[in-house]
Amino acid sequence: MIGKSTLIELIVGTNRGLLASQPQQQAILAAIANLENFNPTPRPLAASNLLEGDWRLLYTTSKALLNIDRLPFCKLGQIYQCIRVETNSVYNIAEIYGISLFTGLVSVAAKFEPVSQQRVQVKFQRSIIGLQSLIGYTTPGNFIQQIELGKKFTAFDFPIQSEQQQGWLDITYIDNDLRIGRGNEGSVFVLSKT
Repeated sequence: MIGKSTLIELIVGTNRGLLASQPQQQAILAAIANLENFNPTPRPLAASNLLEGDWRLLYTTSKALLNIDRLPFCKLGQIYQCIRVETNSVYNIAEIYGISLFTGLVSVAAKFEPVSQQRVQVKFQRSIIGLQSLIGYTTPGNFIQQIELGKKFTAFDFPIQSEQQQGWLDITYIDNDLRIGRGNEGSVFVLSKT
């Protein structure tokens, strides 16, 4: 699809949005809106085979995610959103790189509930922040398997119980390898299936 390749070309070199200039941001948002008009899956939540899996973030306007890169001595690595449809679970994982051998991880586990054909309500349940080596992190899939088995990690591993820690996400485009979402804080997310 022409719109899809145009969007990918515009995203290249922006480091998930960290390096995007204002004109680049505008062009990317226009390409996203154009692609959303041709969503091949008008009922994304009914397409669990497409939704299920591990997704890598290509681009976002989310300040919460992009600001991780602005922490002293830290650089944002890959960011994943892993969806497990059978359990209505979503896992957000941000890899962090720092000085020397310091590699960290910021992760949030949540449950989602479909509220329309394209919107899910998300309630955050658990946060895990720590060093990848102490957590035993190798891949998103391996890490999620440990979480689902109930492992308690050598890290800042704590439940999230505040009713304020929830939001919603509209899935505005999804196909076999690309997903676009829009969140309740006005953020846009473009992800590719790994």
